[in-house]
Amino acid sequence: MAPVPEKPARQARYVLTAVVMAGVLVLAASVLIALAFRDNPKGAAGTMLAGAIGGPFHLVDQNGKPFSDADLKGKWRLVFFGYTHCPDVCPTALNDIALALDKLDKAKRGEVGVVFITVDPERDTEAVLKSYVESFDAPIEALTGSSEAVAEAAKAYRVYYAKHPRPDGGYDMDHSAVIYIMDPQGRFTATFTPDTTADAMATRLLKLLS
Repeated sequence: MAPVPEKPARQARYVLTAVVMAGVLVLAASVLIALAFRDNPKGAAGTMLAGAIGGPFHLVDQNGKPFSDADLKGKWRLVFFGYTHCPDVCPTALNDIALALDKLDKAKRGEVGVVFITVDPERDTEAVLKSYVESFDAPIEALTGSSEAVAEAAKAYRVYYAKHPRPDGGYDMDHSAVIYIMDPQGRFTATFTPDTTADAMATRLLKLLS
């Protein structure tokens, strides 16, 4: 019997490598953006980079209410992409955001909203998201939608995500874990990276809000 060609297997490895590299590049770019504007009181607002992140999307929140990019305007927003089955990165990020907001006075805290966009719409229904975000002491608007609608939002924010099958038949979601800071005009301003502490978040937000 002739040996089975290895081309499909090689192609699969190439695709996996490309996906991983894409994720690394997204994270690296986000870190560079964060460093570049770390000490600028107004971040990237008013620069060419302000238009590089963000754009049109149309999703629904945990209460079934439509939510689009237009709804970001009016207050500062911390935009984070993740999913409810995430074992560590997502709950840690949302908890750090809640702790950071708790360090602000009541007036400043009211100027900041949190937007959590799922990268796993297959499992993260409105009801699932509603139950999940109630675990965090922060004003979180959790968004979901069709796979196409989520992909539209992720593309606008240059977010990498991919399904990662597990041996038990389930799956996890690989995804970039950058928190985007959008100003009241809906413009990208700065980022928090996964290693940004709650104290550092609060300090940065105070600079931006002043």
